[in-house]
Amino acid sequence: MKAVIAHSYGDPDTLTWADQPDPKVGPDSVLVRVKAAGVNPVDWKVLAGYLDPMMDVHFPLIPGWDVAGVVEAVGQDATEFDVGDEVVGYVRKDEVQHGTFAELVAAPVRTLARKPAALDWQQAAGLPLAGLTALQSLDRVGLAEGETVLVHAAAGGVGSFAVQIAVARGARVIGTASERNHDFLRSLGAEPVTYGDGLAGRVREVAPDGVDAAVDFVGNGVIDVSQELLRDTSRVASIADSEVKQKGGHMVWVRPDHAGLTALGDLADAGKLTVHVDTVLPLSEAAEAFRRSQEGRTRGKIVLEAS
Repeated sequence: MKAVIAHSYGDPDTLTWADQPDPKVGPDSVLVRVKAAGVNPVDWKVLAGYLDPMMDVHFPLIPGWDVAGVVEAVGQDATEFDVGDEVVGYVRKDEVQHGTFAELVAAPVRTLARKPAALDWQQAAGLPLAGLTALQSLDRVGLAEGETVLVHAAAGGVGSFAVQIAVARGARVIGTASERNHDFLRSLGAEPVTYGDGLAGRVREVAPDGVDAAVDFVGNGVIDVSQELLRDTSRVASIADSEVKQKGGHMVWVRPDHAGLTALGDLADAGKLTVHVDTVLPLSEAAEAFRRSQEGRTRGKIVLEAS
């Protein structure tokens, strides 16, 4: 097969498009023919070596954790799927080496769910990691119907999912974003506020009594602002600020979850969740995708498409 590979830690220019052996398929795994693979900031952070203190990374490395594709073979005990099934997955394994930026990927069944019929391949590839991150963050703060949630970086890949999931739960959503993204947030059902200095005051203008919960997808000190606004300061979760636990909140590191992926697919098929794809590039142009992700200005998802 062809795959995106790196032989050492480095910047996006270290990536090449080269031949690699086809994956071995374990007893609880299936072989997926990749149609598309979603790009996430964690992908270039892995390549840069930022996760080396916490994860075993082996070279040559095929990056990528998001995938959408078709089952081509099944392991001896992989009874959940059949050849020909269309699937999506957040294929994070205990060790990092054989990722999804390839023509084929061996995926443990626990990391997969059936592809939502309402999403095309590109949209489906952008769903797993970011969608599960949003879902698990909202679960961690216990968001319920009728409550108000503050979503930081609401127009980004994770934030736009959090807005849609919260709206589907019957919550009121206040989302931070630059002014150019305010109409986009309104289209998702959120009330936009501009991020930056004075944020707490701007949120108070639309929610004088504060908020019930907050989820942080950007960092940059917004935990303190969130806790100024929260009725219960423990109901804040972050994927970006390692100090959130010390301040009484919750740190979220997204986990592969078949049930969660299925729930996201059900929302998509019910017309309550869609995936906003910003950029589509060929798999062979992963380096350019990484550079665009590093800029941090993407609305929605960057996706790599197999030929």
